[in-house]
Parts: sequence; C-alpha cells; structure tokens
Amino acid sequence: MRKHLKIWALIGAVVFAFSLMAGCGAEEAPTASFGGRIVGIEPGAGIMQATEKAIEVYGLDFELQDSSSFAMAAALRSAIENGEWIVVTGWSPHWKFAVYDLKYLEDPEGVYGGAETINTIVRKGLEEDDPALFAFLDNFLWGPEDIGMVMLDVSEGVDPWEAARKWVDENADKVAVWTEGIEFPDGGKAHLAFVEWDCAIASTHVVATVLQDLGYDVEITSVDAGIMWQGIATGSFDAMTTAWLPHTHSGYWAEVGDQVVDLGPNYDGEAKIGLVVPAYVTIDSITEMNDYR
Repeated sequence: MRKHLKIWALIGAVVFAFSLMAGCGAEEAPTASFGGRIVGIEPGAGIMQATEKAIEVYGLDFELQDSSSFAMAAALRSAIENGEWIVVTGWSPHWKFAVYDLKYLEDPEGVYGGAETINTIVRKGLEEDDPALFAFLDNFLWGPEDIGMVMLDVSEGVDPWEAARKWVDENADKVAVWTEGIEFPDGGKAHLAFVEWDCAIASTHVVATVLQDLGYDVEITSVDAGIMWQGIATGSFDAMTTAWLPHTHSGYWAEVGDQVVDLGPNYDGEAKIGLVVPAYVTIDSITEMNDYR
C-alpha cells in the first residue's frame, strides 16, 4: 500500500513540475515583433516616399527609420543572424536576395506599384555634343546575373572599381555589343551621376570603366536622387543609369521629365520595390504588420 502511495506521490510531483515548467515557458516565450520600426535608407529616396505613403494607407503604427543602404543591409544581416523579425525597405535587383532567403510582403493596395524598369537618362543636347557617348549609353543593357556579380563582389568588400574591372574583363563579348559600330573621339569626357544604391553603384562603375578603356576622362558623382535628376535636367551631369520608372522616381519625372532624354531600360530583368522581410517571418502581407508591431 505504501509502495503504491509513493508511486502516486511521485507521479503527482512530476506532473506538477511539468505544469510549472509549461507555465514558465508560456510566460517567457519570446513574442514575434518588428520592434515598431521599418528600417529604411536615405531620406528623400523614392522608396522612402512610397513607404511613408504605405504607413498612411495601411494605418501602420510603425516608425520609418532613416539610415542608408549600407546601414539597412547591416541591420538585416544582424537580425537574420539572431533569428529576429525585421522589416526593411527593399528593392530588386539587390545582392541581399542572393545571400539571404527573403520575401516581399504583399501590397494589396498597390502603394509600391508593379514591376519597374531601370532606365538610362541623359541630358538634352548630348546626342549633338557627343554622338558616340550617346550611342554607347543607348546600347548599354545587361541582365540580373551581370549586375548580381558586381553587386555581390562589392557587398563582400571589393572596391567598386575593382569589381567593375573584373566584370568588364570577364565579359568582353557583352561590352563589344555596346560599342559595336561606334567611332569614339580622342579625349572624350563624361560626367555620370548616381545614387548610393547597390545596383546604381554597379552599373555606374561598369559604364565608367568601359568609357575609360575607350579613352574617356570620366567623372562620377554620388548624389541624392533629386539632385541627380535636377543635374541631368540642367546639364550639370551628362547621364545616369539608375532611373527607376514609372513608380519609384515618378515624382522626379513629373518635375523634369520634359527636360531630359530617356534612352529606355538598361536592365533586362524585373525591377521591384517594397517592404522585405526574412522568409522565416510568418506573415505575408503589409496588412498583418500591426499585429506584430
């Protein structure tokens, strides 16, 4: 009898201990949360303007945190390494999609627009002043694998000029298509503008490297998107290879589109912007964000 009582007492103690453990676990289990912030990039960028609108349209109780493209990527990396939830302003093409398993949150209200193109924009008068440069820029076209190689090298610490040189040396056949049939002048000059987006860094340095090989004195200048567009419109810059249309840079196009020349897409792939999260985040739509603030 005593033996049976001891056994039942032991079973009761074990059950009670497990109930305590379960209760403590429920209290201490971490709750999935974005920390009430969306990690952005440089203030004034097209994607930042779209995200401010998204916060309003979806009634998001989130703070849009200004930073930089580099800082955004660093925050994303840190969160993924620690298995934390994070939402960032994102775009494709970008090297982060080759390194991490990510996804865009669905945007049922269409705030971020649909697929975009990345276009080459030049100043008015360039065709008359330097028809060779104009023709070369008009021919410039590459794809996701091309830009991805350069962006990934730069993300791993390779100097952008070195990454561009590597790509140009390894893709002479593609460069030949851009320059075919063009007679380039001796001592030509070109001034290119770009924003500090990874895709813009890649395309601008590759174009500049090819032009240098052709004997051009090339100057490249990093500026904010608004200054880049205004600079092309006023003739301060000759060209840019980083115009996102029709959505991201729609505001700039509305202001100065009639004062510049659009040579069309230079990227043979889908370009997109939106809010991006690690694939392990269990929500799929912007409409669910407030539940995990």
